[in-house]
Amino acid sequence: MNKKSKGQITGFLKISIIVFIVFSLGFFPVVLFGRIILIFIQFNQLWHFFLLPFLIYIGIIITVYYQLIISGLVIHLFNIKYKPGVYEYSFRDKNSMKWIIICSLYTPMRKILEIFPIGEMKNRYYRLLGMKTGENTLIGGTIMDPCLTEIGSNCTIGLYSVIYCHIHDYEKGTISMDPVKIGNNVVIGAGAYIMPGVVVEDNVKIAAGAVVTKSQILKKGKTYAGIPAREIKAKKKIR
Repeated sequence: MNKKSKGQITGFLKISIIVFIVFSLGFFPVVLFGRIILIFIQFNQLWHFFLLPFLIYIGIIITVYYQLIISGLVIHLFNIKYKPGVYEYSFRDKNSMKWIIICSLYTPMRKILEIFPIGEMKNRYYRLLGMKTGENTLIGGTIMDPCLTEIGSNCTIGLYSVIYCHIHDYEKGTISMDPVKIGNNVVIGAGAYIMPGVVVEDNVKIAAGAVVTKSQILKKGKTYAGIPAREIKAKKKIR
């Protein structure tokens, strides 16, 4: 076995151990909840079993909440954040390794966030992951790279929209990372795609389904639509 293969196996084992420990810790509160329930309810009467659906639902909420908290705290406390740049996509590269760790911990949580409408808790979780978020901002879409994403105040990110800050080049074996910055009072329509390096200035509106291409700058107060996104100029009124 060559050195590169050994490095790949070692990196994979490290990731697997980290994921195992973090997600296992996230289940401790629901296990404790179940133990407390068994102290008070022995499930030896018929009506006890009618409580089960409610207890299961509470258990799911506890699990989701603590999985978010623990995975977010681990990423925050250990400062697992990657930086802009172009890196070798392998376990040997420090930034790529951090990206893989965050993906392993964050991707399951991201899927959960798409299912459960947990409001402000979602923004707090993103902040734990290093994302800068202003006040009164609604994030309905998907943030692929929170630590490289900045969103201002009074913004609306529509459902099924996606903000990317990374691009894989499998042919070259690299991953490039560029931050995305979104200003204040921005509206991003449902299903829009924001690619790495994009800057969206204040008071911009992006139509549903638009694709904002890599490193594009959307000017203040303008409206954009299409693939790729282009400015929509206001029609002059005919008197």
